Amino acid sequence: MARTIAKDYDQKREQILKTAAKVFAEAGFDRASMSQLAKACNISKANIYHYYDSKDALLFGVLDTYLRELRDRLKMVNGAGISPDDHLRELVKEVLMAYHGADDEHRVQASGISSLTGDQQKILRGYQREMVEQMSDVVKAIAPAKYTQNPQRLLETTMSIYGMLNWYYMWNRDPSEEARIGYAKTVTDLVLNGIKD
Repeated sequence: MARTIAKDYDQKREQILKTAAKVFAEAGFDRASMSQLAKACNISKANIYHYYDSKDALLFGVLDTYLRELRDRLKMVNGAGISPDDHLRELVKEVLMAYHGADDEHRVQASGISSLTGDQQKILRGYQREMVEQMSDVVKAIAPAKYTQNPQRLLETTMSIYGMLNWYYMWNRDPSEEARIGYAKTVTDLVLNGIKD
């Protein structure tokens, strides 16, 4: 007889993913064990296998959930009815707000994707590519003459913006929303106006 799905299955699954991200970020994916993960989740090893049949499946679950939800959240910032400059301001702010509370997932993303199968990597890199394309489209809309004929420069500018945002958690210890909004303004002002203005 098939095992029935518990009423709190999704809630437990979410808790397992959040805890696994923390364990993978702190111990490293290669060194973490399913026993260690089960202990951190405060459930039995058998129970964790009810949700994920392997450590690789758990890693993919962490990254697929994180990147898909991030992509979907950023897609909501579509720039309708606002200028390209303001679209960039909103998008940069939303990236930083979406990163809030996801430092572990962010660290695991940086080091963990290469541990997955080619098909899994393709899915995750697809989410990343969509987010890069979204930012690129906004940058190109701000200065079409500068970027339309120079895709390499467009890529460099886009990845520089993400570079400033992606490493924020490494040096800023202020977890407040106000600090993130302030830094989003700094990044956008720097991109739009340069270092002198």
